[in-house]
Amino acid sequence: MHDSDLRRAARVLLAVLAVALIAGPALSATKPMSRSAFAGDMRKLWEDHITWTRLFIVEATAGLPEKDATAARLLQNQADIGDAIKPFYGDAAGAKLTSLLRDHILIAADLVTAAAAGETAKKDDANRRWLANADEIAAFLTSANPKQWPAAATKKMMRDHLDLTTQEVVAHLGKDWKADIAAYDKVHAQILHMADMLSAGIEAQYPQKFGH
Repeated sequence: MHDSDLRRAARVLLAVLAVALIAGPALSATKPMSRSAFAGDMRKLWEDHITWTRLFIVEATAGLPEKDATAARLLQNQADIGDAIKPFYGDAAGAKLTSLLRDHILIAADLVTAAAAGETAKKDDANRRWLANADEIAAFLTSANPKQWPAAATKKMMRDHLDLTTQEVVAHLGKDWKADIAAYDKVHAQILHMADMLSAGIEAQYPQKFGH
């Protein structure tokens, strides 16, 4: 091959490499997420949280055999919520949130079981652990996104969730069905507010990951 041919081949190769370097990032870039779809997915996760919690309350207090299957599905929801934050905060943070939420559910199960059995000491101990766990979850969220999820707001959000769920359990155990339904409606409204606070906070913290 003549020198002129070598130079021509080198120019072609450099041109190909230049195109690859320019086009590479665009071709490999992750498509931005839809804000509305992300917010909807977050709502679905937290609606599952309260739906399966309610079913567990009903089944556990009635001693129904399907309560264990419901508990397993409820625990899976906590893993799903942890997975939802991994694209933003990483695998370790997602696993940490799942662990905290699993404790939230397991302690709640202890609380419901003790309350149904009339075991006051066990119920009070579970309630103490439940409140402490809620504060841990709030602190975790604030550490991940302090600007959008300040400590006072996240703590109130978690405490409100516990208070309303407790009202639901008390009404159900007391067979006050109207109050039971009203309590769940309040739980539902509050959890949608909570889900929106979380999705809006993530969108504000990572705007580059979202489209319209």
